[in-house]
Amino acid sequence: MASMGEFAREAHTVATHSRREAEKLPGGSFSNSVFVNCPYDEEYEHILQAILFCIIYLGFHPKIAKERIDSAELRISKIQEFIQTSKYSIHDLSRCQADTVGDYYRLNMPFELGIDYGCKQFYGGHRNRKKFLILEEKPFRYQAAISDLAGFDIEQHNGDFQNAVRKVRNWLVIEANAPKEPAQQILYAYADFQEWNYERLEAKGASEDDILDLPTKELMAAMTEWVNLGKPI
Repeated sequence: MASMGEFAREAHTVATHSRREAEKLPGGSFSNSVFVNCPYDEEYEHILQAILFCIIYLGFHPKIAKERIDSAELRISKIQEFIQTSKYSIHDLSRCQADTVGDYYRLNMPFELGIDYGCKQFYGGHRNRKKFLILEEKPFRYQAAISDLAGFDIEQHNGDFQNAVRKVRNWLVIEANAPKEPAQQILYAYADFQEWNYERLEAKGASEDDILDLPTKELMAAMTEWVNLGKPI
């Protein structure tokens, strides 16, 4: 019968193997990856796309659950993978309050923030170097919804994609040593990309509905292509 020490050594070996395998996953290295945890609704889409562009433009690799749509893949497993393999994380808690009486507020975003915080605190190794940017649409709501976050620095974007880009840009410059490209230049570049991408897809015969419903992974690939062809930093 195995001793407790043998069980502990086996568990440590399995955990070490899992961490090493996680580092081999495709799509950016740990130190270059940004996990994006945000609302997935039509109202938020313009903010999400601008954030993804900002991350890519500054030379980082975003990871978001929407980029993979395999129905056989457990969503929570995918999220855990992205959290474990990303040094940086953006958590937008903008849906912490229901829109109408009788509605439910969204718990997915704070739940994933909790998983990420636990990964930083308890996973061990280089995961303790993880960095977070916590966003909200309006100030101080999170204090009522998640009082445990009192004392954390929460940034507000007021539902404006330009504000969101500025918050993400400043955070990556300070915490990830990103290129000090002015936020306004990133916004100009984002407008240029949108025009380029629309015209490119339209020339291929895509309808407006096709363009508006472009899968996230395809959109991020187009952003990466534009950055590589357009104005690399």
